[in-house]
This record gives sequence, structure tokens and C-alpha cells, in this order.
Amino acid sequence: MRRSLFEDDHEAFRDSFRRFLEAEVVPHVDEWDAAGIVPRELFATAGKSGFLGMEIPEELGGGGVRDFRFNAVIAEEVMRANAAAAGLGLTLHNDICLPYFMAYCSDEQRQRWLPGIASGELITAIAMTEPGIGSDLASMSTTARRDGDIYVVNGAKTFITNGINADLVITAVKTDPAEKHKGMSLLVVERGMPGFERGRNLDKLGQHAQDTAELSFTDVRVPVANLLGSEEGHGFTQLVTKLPQERLSIAVSAVAAARTALDMTLDYVKERKAFGKPIGSFQNSKFVLAELATEIDIAEHYTDDCIRALDAGELTAVDASKAKWWCTELQGKVVDKCLQLHGGYGYMNEYPIARAYADARITRIYGGTTEIMKEVIGRSMGL
Repeated sequence: MRRSLFEDDHEAFRDSFRRFLEAEVVPHVDEWDAAGIVPRELFATAGKSGFLGMEIPEELGGGGVRDFRFNAVIAEEVMRANAAAAGLGLTLHNDICLPYFMAYCSDEQRQRWLPGIASGELITAIAMTEPGIGSDLASMSTTARRDGDIYVVNGAKTFITNGINADLVITAVKTDPAEKHKGMSLLVVERGMPGFERGRNLDKLGQHAQDTAELSFTDVRVPVANLLGSEEGHGFTQLVTKLPQERLSIAVSAVAAARTALDMTLDYVKERKAFGKPIGSFQNSKFVLAELATEIDIAEHYTDDCIRALDAGELTAVDASKAKWWCTELQGKVVDKCLQLHGGYGYMNEYPIARAYADARITRIYGGTTEIMKEVIGRSMGL
């Protein structure tokens, strides 16, 4: 079924970004996987090319266009290039971190941070998860004690994407430890602040080129001027407000990754022969691939509608949760079945499906697990 989401401007942007990936990312994927990180220069190159901060006002260095379809193009093309690990930092920067700066920055903060975010000079991350608490954000123990015009921050975060490269870390803290949700605030901790340390770059099952770090805060003195929002205690509401876009971003990437896995498998089964015939000609192969193609089309059209709803200001947490859990579970199913159709070769790292398989597993966990998504949906049904 023909998609109607994108217009000519988006397709021109897609062509430009595809060329960027082919020149600046794809040739280096193996190198960056081995290093466990992409170079900071990738962000600067992306910024110079107009692929960061598309919704930042032009006078502050951005594109001046609030249209998530451009973000979706970047996510789709990263997955089409089978470069999830190398590209995740860019989508996190644009789709997940930037909305907090756009919505909650003061005029002074906008002038201070947005130009660098648009240029790629300032790389962003968001730090919510702590060791031992998983999805239970209200139980976090990282604290920010007010002391005049500064906060003294103590605690630790883990599984932080862009954690090594980041210059600006949106950090969820307890400004009132006696409260749960109402005691949470968001502070921007900056590179170089004394007491702010990065632990090891975590060794992961997949997405190896994406730096994922442990962060620690020991008496870090953060200016009150780095509080996002005009008052303390609104951090949980801020997170809840912005999580739907994060979850939609993950869903869009998941569907695109599933389609890429399907496409590479179609090419493989048409060429690979067994018993004198292409393996794609066997009924089992046809049925498996027909099923996957159908489910990908259905998921794609649902996420397209979610993108329209987001741009109209109508995307709900429930609809984003539906998209996130269904599409990431679909991604896992598709890459697994596609790897199976590759046979033993699918288990070899030289075949792209192997990387796709390893990179896919985390998507059902980060951004809210499948189980948490179902909990959100179930509560909306009065259960």
C-alpha cells in the first residue's frame, strides 16, 4: 500500500541524508563497532549538513521547521543502512533530548545551548535510569540539594546513551527526596563540572558503536540556572509529557529496521539455492515472508498516523505505548525469522542480518519495556 506521509521536501531531505550516510557513516561502521563509540566529529558533520536540530529556530542555528517527518526520515535511513548503532546517537539527540530543551529552556538557556545543539558542538544525553530501579523512576536516589544559587548533585545513572560523548546531560534528580513524583526535577549537567564522572563504556550484546555509559555525581555543583523549567518539582510531568515522542521515535526505527531485514532477506532467498532451486521458491519461505511483509505494512501505517498525531499535538501516551511495544516486538520477530532463512550464514557477522539481529534485542527494553507499555495501555482501559 502506498504511503502518503511524506512530501517532496521530505524525499529531497531523504536523498541528502542517504548520501550523508553513505559518505560519512557506512564506510566506518565496522571500525566504530570495534571502538565502541562514534567520533564526536560525526555530530559536527551532521550539524553542518543540516541534520541536527531541525526544529531549532533559524536565528539559533537550526532549520526552523517543527515537522517530525524529517526526524522519521533520518530514523528510517539509518536503519536502511543497517547502521543502528552508529546512528542512534543522532536520533537520540534530535528526537529525545532536543524536545526538552525546546519546551523547557528559558530564553537565557536557549541562547546558551541551542546553537551548539544545532551545530553538533554540544552533544546531548538524558539520564533517568539508575542501578537497581529499572523503570521505577519515582524511586530514584540521585539528589540535588539547593545551596544558594547552586544545586549539589549526588548519585549515579546507568545505561546512558551518548553517555561518553555527551556535553549536556539532562539529569533526573530528586530536589525533594521526601516526595516521589512531585520531588523530581530535571537539571542539565555539563561536561567538565567537577565531580561529574563517566564510568566504563558498557559492553553490550549489540549496538556496539553506540556509547552507553555509567555516570556518577559526587558533590557536583550545578547552577540553579541549569534547571529545566521555571520551578522545581516538575521533572516527572516533563518526562511524562515528552516520553510519547521518544517511544514513537523508537517505534519508527523498529519498523524501518524490520523492513530492512525483510529486504535483505528477499535478496538473499532469491539468490541462495538449495536442492537446485532458490530457497525463496519454497512454500515455507513464501509464507514466512508474506506474513512479515503484511505485518510490516500494517505497523508502518500505524506509526505514520502516530507521526501525524504528534505533529498535530494529539499523540497520546497510550497510542505511543501501543506503537512502541508492537513495533519493537515485530522488529525482533522479523529479524529472527529472516536470520533463520539465511541458515548458518545468518549467524555469521559478515552477513548484515547478524548485526540487525544483535542490534534489535534492546529495543524491547529501552524507552520503556514491553511490559511497562502494556501496563500504560491497561490502565487507560480502567484495569
